[in-house]
Amino acid sequence: MLISLTVGKVDAGVAVLLTEDKRLIEFPSILLPPSITSGSIVDITVSRNLDSEAAAQKSFQSLQSSILSTYGQQSPSPPVIRCRNATQTSVVLEWDPIALATAELRSLSLYRNDSKAGNIPKPKEMTSTKMSGLAVDTEYNFQLVLRTSAGVYSSEKLTVRTHKMTDLSGITVTPGMMAPPLRESLSGAIDRIGAKIAENVRIDTTHFVCMEGRGREWEKAVEMNIPVVRPEWVEGCEREGRIVGVRGYYLNADPKLRQVGQGVGLQQHPQRQQQQRRESQGPASSTASIPNDQLPNRSRQEITSPTATNNLRPSNLPPPPLSPSEGGSPAPPPPEKDTPKTEIDTQLSPSEST
Repeated sequence: MLISLTVGKVDAGVAVLLTEDKRLIEFPSILLPPSITSGSIVDITVSRNLDSEAAAQKSFQSLQSSILSTYGQQSPSPPVIRCRNATQTSVVLEWDPIALATAELRSLSLYRNDSKAGNIPKPKEMTSTKMSGLAVDTEYNFQLVLRTSAGVYSSEKLTVRTHKMTDLSGITVTPGMMAPPLRESLSGAIDRIGAKIAENVRIDTTHFVCMEGRGREWEKAVEMNIPVVRPEWVEGCEREGRIVGVRGYYLNADPKLRQVGQGVGLQQHPQRQQQQRRESQGPASSTASIPNDQLPNRSRQEITSPTATNNLRPSNLPPPPLSPSEGGSPAPPPPEKDTPKTEIDTQLSPSEST
């Protein structure tokens, strides 16, 4: 198609061309012959290049197929969260490495009881985290939310319950510097209370047990704010049947700070506890629990004496009358039956019941 145009004006970059019906066309002057001026007539041939058009269309379709095969076949996977360890006040959570496919990572967030607890730092590298400051024997729900350029993907909710004070299965001990016999004794105590041993300090290590504060693992425990205690702490947990405080078991702590209470053995055997209470009350209390007619003569005389009777009388009864030698009135004649013995038994009954 041939078109004749008249040059109306020529500038440095653009030339104004006029058609036969007086329409203006701005045309790059660099494409015109260099000798043209205003009033010159130029012929321009216009045609469709089908070969180039087909080649461009083929190239575009190839690009679309490449984009589909690279970015459209796979999508990010939802995170899978698990509980690695739980104690009385903390929970260690872990998950598989996140699968982003070809999407870009926006953030990885952890939710506790449907409230955002925070973002996971370095989500492409970290696969575990520790939640501390939880309540004892309480149920919690945890969930991971992955945000990418391809959308938002959430994990299934994980329900975890913190342990009771008497549940020691969540304790994970890393042993440090100590003598081999003491280490063997420590391993036995840990097995008896149902705890675990980790040779290296990990994220789920709850206590570092040693006799000397040195070594690479000790430095790592201090850096991670893990309590460094003596082996006596494990023995205290075994003795008490529950987790005990670490304040009195630090390497430089005063042993007087260790609070030793009743063990689980005494709490489970009340008869043994009552027997120890009777033994601690002295001979008078143990003698009073034996019938009078089964005591030897000397013990029977001690019980029937006024002094022993006064000591055995309950505090809510009035004092006995004074004897004639002490300024009191003469005592009435005794009855035919052995009333003193019956009277003493009656007076002993309240003491025995208590």
